[in-house]
Amino acid sequence: MKRVGIRDVAERAGVSISTVSNALNRPHMVSGRLVDRVRSAADQLGYVPLQAAQQLRAGRSGLVGMTVINIANPFFADMVAGAEDAASAAGLRVLVGNSSDDLAKERDHLELFERVQVEGALVSPFGPLEPWLRRLRGRGIPVVLVDAIDDTGELPSVSFDDVAGGRLAAEHLLATGRRRLAFVGARAEVRQVRERLQGARHAVTELPGATLEPIWTQRTTSDLGVAFGEQLAARSAADRPDGVVASNDHLAIGLVHGLISRGVRVPEDVAVVGYDDIEFAAIAGVPLTSVRQPAREMGRTAAEMLLARINGARGSDLASVVYRPDLIVRASTMSA
Repeated sequence: MKRVGIRDVAERAGVSISTVSNALNRPHMVSGRLVDRVRSAADQLGYVPLQAAQQLRAGRSGLVGMTVINIANPFFADMVAGAEDAASAAGLRVLVGNSSDDLAKERDHLELFERVQVEGALVSPFGPLEPWLRRLRGRGIPVVLVDAIDDTGELPSVSFDDVAGGRLAAEHLLATGRRRLAFVGARAEVRQVRERLQGARHAVTELPGATLEPIWTQRTTSDLGVAFGEQLAARSAADRPDGVVASNDHLAIGLVHGLISRGVRVPEDVAVVGYDDIEFAAIAGVPLTSVRQPAREMGRTAAEMLLARINGARGSDLASVVYRPDLIVRASTMSA
C-alpha cells in the first residue's frame, strides 16, 4: 500500500505543499480556516508525518541509543528499563540495539546510532569497540559505558565490581564446606565473565586443598545450563564438583534442573550460585543463591550521566560509578 505523503494531503485540501507544511508545523503562519482544512484532509487520508523530517526541522533526534549484550537476559532488560526511566523523564526515547553476543551486530548498532544522529549513546560492550566509539564522539555524540569500564579513562562509565562478585560467590561455597568448585561461564573474551572467574580464583587459592575448574560455553541460556548440569551429573561423585559458580542466573537455573533430573541433589550433593539475581531466581524450583546486581539502578544512573553530558556538563564527578555486589542466599546452597 502506497504511503500517504504531504503532496496527497495538499491535493485533498486544495492547497499548496508549503501551506500543508505550515498548517501542520507552524499553524500561526496560516489562518485557522486553512489549519482546519489541512488537518481534516490529513485525518481523512491517514497521513502521518515522517519522524526524520520532524527531527531535521527541530535540529535534534530526541533519541538516545543503547546497546546491550543480550536482551533475553533479564539483567539487560532491567538495565534498559532503568535507562528509559531517566530518558523519558527528560523527554527522550531510547533506541535499543541487541547485540546477541555478536560483535558485528554490535558495531552495526553503533553505525545506526551515528546515521540517525542520536543525542547520546549508552554502550554495554560485548567486544572491542574503540574505533566506533571514537567516531561517535567525533560526531559530537557523548558516550557512557554501562556494565563496563574504559581502561583509557576517557569515557564515563557505570560498572559493577565483578572481581568482588566472583570472589563473594566462591567464598560462600567454601564457607559451606565445598572444596571442588567449578566456574561455568560463557565466552572468556567477555570481560565481565573473566573478572568473575578471577574473583572466584582469588578465593580458592587462599584455601589449601580447594580447587576450581573452569567450564566454558558459547552462550548462557537455561537450555545450555540443563545440558551442562546433565554432563556434571554423569560424572562420578568423586570427579564431580560439589559447588558451582555460574556466570549468570539463566545458566544456573538450567544447571540446577539438569542436575536434579539426573538424580543429583541440590544443594546436598552440588551447591549452585548464580549471578545477577534476576526475578526468576527467587521463584525457581530450587530458589537460587545469586550475586545481586542492581541492573535498573545501573541503567538509570548511566542515563542520568549521559543526559548531563548531553546538556554540556563536564568534570570528574561524571567519570565513573562502580557498584558493589551483594550475595542473596537461598536454597540452592543452604539446606533447610
